[in-house]
Amino acid sequence: MTAGRAGRGELMLVLGGVRSGKSAFAVVLAARSGERVTFVATAEAGDEEMRERIERHRLRRPEDWHTLEAPVKVGQAVLAAGAEVVVIDCLGLLAANVMARAEVSGDSAEGLMESEISELLDAYDRAGATLIIVSNEVGMGVVPPYPSGRQFRDLLGRANQRLAQAADRVYWMVAGLPIEVKASGLAEMVEMHDGTA
Repeated sequence: MTAGRAGRGELMLVLGGVRSGKSAFAVVLAARSGERVTFVATAEAGDEEMRERIERHRLRRPEDWHTLEAPVKVGQAVLAAGAEVVVIDCLGLLAANVMARAEVSGDSAEGLMESEISELLDAYDRAGATLIIVSNEVGMGVVPPYPSGRQFRDLLGRANQRLAQAADRVYWMVAGLPIEVKASGLAEMVEMHDGTA
């Protein structure tokens, strides 16, 4: 892996739709680094089908990778990882977990998600590791017909924008093929809006 800004590891964002190959690509990126890797999993095994999905994902990862389960507070997991490369999979599940906790606590889901992303970026600055974040692209479908669907789309869409602005590299996955939409050499030259749309 190449170094990101100010001698840190790179921050990479891998976006894609369902079954686009984003998780597999993130695993390949991390495995090719030759460095120690920690995998931060945001999924929670709420039922048997989800447990099977989690197990299939786990079996596709190298055996020597360390796994941390962090349905929320992923920034803390990054700091605890102690690895040169950290893969976070995925931000969509993090957003769903934040919404579920906000519903129980009565807190603002928007505020909780903003805090999650701020803490994640702060952890990236402090840890010095390369960070590979997997997330769902939510801006290409129809507007969800129910409020929670629209809230999820907005939470994740804003988080994706914020991370894409901070990232050294952004990849968009299409049918298993990675398209680099932001390269580290061009990061300083790209003018982007403030991510509040």
